[in-house]
Amino acid sequence: MGRAAAPAMNGMSARLVRLLTGLFLYGFTMAMMVESTLGLDPWDVFHEGLAERLPLSFGQVVILVGAVVLLLWIPLRQRPGIGTVLNVIVIGLAADFGIAVIAQPDELWLRSLLLIGGVVGNGFAGALYIGARLGSGPRDGLWLGLVRRTRYSVRFWRTAIELTVLAAGFLLGGTVGFGTVLYALTIGPIVQFFLPRVEVAGPAGAVGGPQASSGTILSRAPAAVESGTGPTPSAGTGDAE
Repeated sequence: MGRAAAPAMNGMSARLVRLLTGLFLYGFTMAMMVESTLGLDPWDVFHEGLAERLPLSFGQVVILVGAVVLLLWIPLRQRPGIGTVLNVIVIGLAADFGIAVIAQPDELWLRSLLLIGGVVGNGFAGALYIGARLGSGPRDGLWLGLVRRTRYSVRFWRTAIELTVLAAGFLLGGTVGFGTVLYALTIGPIVQFFLPRVEVAGPAGAVGGPQASSGTILSRAPAAVESGTGPTPSAGTGDAE
């Protein structure tokens, strides 16, 4: 039994390393986009807007919002995984670390490089910790729970939630710009490119399965879920932020 348990423990350790690496990189690349000042994804527009109004850093707001959203899982009967809890904490800490060490450039071309590197790096980081399959992120669990409870489609709830936080963040002073559009158009394909290359094999030894990603990253839910019919993907398998 001891010999059988050892590979399982080694496998879990590797998944935890992958999860933590992905979460840290995700937060750090968020900071890269913040420091580019060229636009953020909808949730980060909201985070930045709140940070402008509260005596909290950007990363602290990310943690606070993640914790509040996680509380909304209770009436939706969503169950968090270890990746969910670590998501709430690590991404915000990494974002504040990145903002502290990245100097905001003056030249537009340097800020553009920072933005592009942030978007591509964010996609890779998202794929890395989605692929660890250790629990959905709090924001994804929110729309997954709403899909289950209301039977409206993934498309409906993701669009409704992200437009709401984008509008709220913009009104609060968050940065909306070219980067917002770039992120929305490219993050899905970037994650889709990296995910098969870093994803942990599923229970049957296959790579893949129903996934849902962070914020605006990627939805790989089955067609039945997308149309609002049939079973929804599990929130406990490798979803991101």
